[in-house]
Amino acid sequence: MATDKGIKIATENRKAWHEYHIHEKYEAGIALTGTEVKSLRAGKANLQDAFARIDDGELMLHNLHISPYEQGNRFNHEPLRTRKLLMHKSEIMKLLGQTRTKGYTLVPLKIYFVRGIAKAELGLATGKKLYDKRHDIAERDAKRDVDRALRDRQKEG
Repeated sequence: MATDKGIKIATENRKAWHEYHIHEKYEAGIALTGTEVKSLRAGKANLQDAFARIDDGELMLHNLHISPYEQGNRFNHEPLRTRKLLMHKSEIMKLLGQTRTKGYTLVPLKIYFVRGIAKAELGLATGKKLYDKRHDIAERDAKRDVDRALRDRQKEG
């Protein structure tokens, strides 16, 4: 799962794109312990129920599940502990103002490593309604049908 820019993706939250309208993306560092980093490098993390919130002027990541490291013995970490996200104070205050707006929330989209440093990509999002989800599914199916028809036409010709 490595890309050409030296970025190694540890985990992604693909469901977030289905559940939310993502308006803006932000990058934040994550304060982790040693065994958490080793588990992330092994890809043993789950972002499904995770969310970010600003508590007392600090950006915190809640419900991120990082499985305990297999060789971690007594120094292992708590899998669901709240983790601090690292951003500039001005960016956090900007996010605080935006999340107080009706319906906005911070959703983690992916966790990745850049030059060995763990980063989280957060999305400023609003929840989708059921009809929005159905509309997106219909658009995706229609695009798939058009692509299939074009591919079949090219094979015939």
